[in-house]
Amino acid sequence: MVKEFNLIQTDRIIEMAWEDRTPFEAIEFQFGISESEVIDVMRRELKPSSFRLWRMRVNSGVSQKHLMKRNPEIERFKCTRQRMISHNKISKR
Repeated sequence: MVKEFNLIQTDRIIEMAWEDRTPFEAIEFQFGISESEVIDVMRRELKPSSFRLWRMRVNSGVSQKHLMKRNPEIERFKCTRQRMISHNKISKR
């Protein structure tokens, strides 16, 4: 089953997925979708070449999309624009 999102939610998911320091777990917490569902959204919404670039970046050593790859000293990441973009009260925490 594929979840449907409005344009604003889809844009936010894509933006969070592109951010190296935002883990998949944060996307799951905010939108209730797993890593594989994020990949499906990216595959559906991006051009094929952009999707391939994103996948290469996520699977490289640069990205910290998985909590296991992150420095243990980083407890959370809060984008300064997150509340303006998502209008999500979670970002106030």
